[in-house]
Amino acid sequence: MSGRNPDDLNALARRVIAAAQDRGVMLAAAESCTGGMLSAALTDIPGCSAALDRAFVTYSNQAKVQMLGVSQQALDDHGAVSPQVAAQMAAGALKRSGAGLAVSITGIAGPGGSESKPEGRVCFGVASVDGLRTETMEFGALGRDGVRRASTAHAMTMILAALGN
Repeated sequence: MSGRNPDDLNALARRVIAAAQDRGVMLAAAESCTGGMLSAALTDIPGCSAALDRAFVTYSNQAKVQMLGVSQQALDDHGAVSPQVAAQMAAGALKRSGAGLAVSITGIAGPGGSESKPEGRVCFGVASVDGLRTETMEFGALGRDGVRRASTAHAMTMILAALGN
């Protein structure tokens, strides 16, 4: 599923909520470039409160530090759009919630970007008691909405994979 179609996001969200409920796992989200799109997609699903503990929308670096415990050093050394910060965001969401699995999203939705961090680069983190993993995707210049939707869909596929689906 590409996630570019709203029906795709809804179908993915239904799968995520069902998988989390089946496994008795509460979820948390730490979002930056998606601005709450992931948590909105999940809360569109009836019964999501049995699977979604909370979501953090931490658009600014200050919010990432205050709400998730991201280190200023990681932001200074690597920038907000980096696997290092995505990892700290996911770990912070897990620690500051009642969730058993947390996902993070931080990226360049556009327009713009730079040569070193182009539009469409998005870093993800998934944290659970089983560990922490990160992934970086290059979605390309899909436009702001396209990058945000692709990021939301990708985060949900990472949740499903972490839940064994």
